[in-house]
Amino acid sequence: MKKGFTTGSCAAAAAKAATYMLLTGTKKEKISIETPAKIMFDADIVDITLNENQVSCSVVKDGGDDPDVTTGSHVVAAVSIEDKGTECSTDSSLSIIIDGGVGVGRVTLPGLDQPVGNAAINHVPREMIIKEVSEVCKLLDFNGRLKIIISVPEGEELASKTFNPRLGIVGGISILGTTGIVEPMSSKALIDTIKVELNQKKALGMKDAIVTPGNYGLKFMADNYGYDLDKSVKCSNFIGETVDMVCDLGFETMLITGHIGKLVKVAGGIMNTHSHEADSRMEILASCAIRAGADAAVAIKILDCLNTEEALHIIENAGLLKETMDIVLEKILFYLNFRAQGRIEIECILYSNEFGLLAESERAKAILEEIR
Repeated sequence: MKKGFTTGSCAAAAAKAATYMLLTGTKKEKISIETPAKIMFDADIVDITLNENQVSCSVVKDGGDDPDVTTGSHVVAAVSIEDKGTECSTDSSLSIIIDGGVGVGRVTLPGLDQPVGNAAINHVPREMIIKEVSEVCKLLDFNGRLKIIISVPEGEELASKTFNPRLGIVGGISILGTTGIVEPMSSKALIDTIKVELNQKKALGMKDAIVTPGNYGLKFMADNYGYDLDKSVKCSNFIGETVDMVCDLGFETMLITGHIGKLVKVAGGIMNTHSHEADSRMEILASCAIRAGADAAVAIKILDCLNTEEALHIIENAGLLKETMDIVLEKILFYLNFRAQGRIEIECILYSNEFGLLAESERAKAILEEIR
């Protein structure tokens, strides 16, 4: 299946092209950037508007074979030379100001990638923009302050088809991406890919299947346990199918490491964690908090939360974070073991971006140390 490129890649490519045109005064209808995945993105540049003090241009989002609502939208970068503003600098002589314009959401609630008040341009796309624009400035010997506004004209309408309104991101879509690449989300293709990777690990003699839903889980294992990422398998949202395959392939143990926002669903018996399938994150957290000793007032506050990081703060303020997370972990293991029907040992590590390690099962760390 065909891969695509994230809104973050599109924003970085458009910003790079607009910067080049602003500093040279010449049109640039194609541009190349290197994504964090080390895959080159060769972008066509459209909607070019050249003025003396500002250049804007667009890259059309192509999500490949992924059913992404943002596919076909125009990601616009307008670049100008500025004297003032909030800077995000990579060099003492070059300052790059990044903000969102029309159709890019604004963060209104805590617990997300960006602080309240910022444009919903996540940290990896911001880093990509800075990297690509800095390269152009270095090439053309420019030192000064650039202002970059990222817009998506269709963004406000598209946002209604996403979870942004529920997350407290208003006015548009988010500019996203950790690798710069959109992996096709066909269920069968993804499950087949997971099976191929598990087969490969088994053929290499691994007894333990180390799985995580995505890139953040991989990074958490590497940063906190020194784990070799090449030994792990990304299972995406297909938790139940992954348990089945791990059992069928004859692994002895499965260790799953995941963010609370993903794995809390498993604590409710939800085996496909995609937001289109099911949610109930706050309901599950509230019930676990009550079991840990929370009163009705705390439970109601949790139920009103829009993301799990916000809910964790409420649970922490109630003095029940450890107790609640231990119960969440217990329920995750219960449902995973129910799925496995005793065919394998299952361990779990649970974390959050803000709080770090939340809970880990008895042998989780030992398994990672054995195969590190």
